[in-house]
Amino acid sequence: MINTPYEKYQESSVFTASPEELTLMLYNGLVKFILQALFALDKKDMEMAHASIVKAKKILINFQNTLDMKYEVSKGMMIVYEYMYKLLTDANIKKDKKILEEMLGFAKDMRDTWSQAMKIARSQRGPLRGIK
Repeated sequence: MINTPYEKYQESSVFTASPEELTLMLYNGLVKFILQALFALDKKDMEMAHASIVKAKKILINFQNTLDMKYEVSKGMMIVYEYMYKLLTDANIKKDKKILEEMLGFAKDMRDTWSQAMKIARSQRGPLRGIK
């Protein structure tokens, strides 16, 4: 059940987002959950660290499940996502901040690259018809 105006806004933004924007939201979520896991490890909250890492792993599974494997780039991305998933698993087992920090770098790079690609795609498409 949605209670707050913020929660209503979040739900609305997900339902009205383009596939590209949804992908960016997922990358932002990946970064957020890795940061939460790092914070939890600093606070010695192993339960929160575990829960945050599991959420990050679910995002990677979503990325893997939505790859269109008829494209060569998707095969490369699958390898990257599998590697990231393994790192998160290792970080969760060992409660290792160094692994999470490495993952955070990967996740931020991927998010920033996706964001830049979206900007380039928009600039190449030009303004939407009927909008001035």
